[in-house]
Amino acid sequence: MKTVKLVLASASPRRKELLKQLGLAFETVPSSVTEPAFTGKNPVQYARALAKAKASEIAEKYPDSIILGADTIVLINDQVLGKPLDEHHAFVMLRSLSGRYHHVITAFSLHHKNLQIAKDYHIRTQVHFRELLEEEIQYYINTGDPFDKAGAYGIQDYSGVFVDSIKGCFYNVVGLPLSAFYSRLTHLLREFDLKIQS
Repeated sequence: MKTVKLVLASASPRRKELLKQLGLAFETVPSSVTEPAFTGKNPVQYARALAKAKASEIAEKYPDSIILGADTIVLINDQVLGKPLDEHHAFVMLRSLSGRYHHVITAFSLHHKNLQIAKDYHIRTQVHFRELLEEEIQYYINTGDPFDKAGAYGIQDYSGVFVDSIKGCFYNVVGLPLSAFYSRLTHLLREFDLKIQS
């Protein structure tokens, strides 16, 4: 059995915490891939392509490691909500989610260049926001928390009070679907007789 390093191709503090929750040893090497605005017709393909690009970039630098790339998008009525540009943009996004269902899609990619592994996956979770008061939205914006998050919210922070129902994986909304990721990773490790370096 060969021991390999796990590398997270992301600067997301939420993904770091989720990997720690699994007890996995890993190194963080953020990808420099830019995230272009969504202009296509297939948001799932968009998220998967970004996750793949991030993993592929870092796999070039760490060809004998397993690289995890990921990307999370918020989707409402076929419109992709990325990270807000400013306070006004965050307010508009959150108001658009108020009292409505939306979907959170997290794509993740597992690469190992030397073993020619390139696996791409995605998980979808349905979320519903209750009707939000304008002062609630403004209070949340004032915390500064919305600005590094797709859809201008993070279910693990104050905005968790906006969510009144969720169908699917909670951790997918945070940024990495733990159960799906863990099962895909362990399957890959067994298939190639690998072990994550501790």
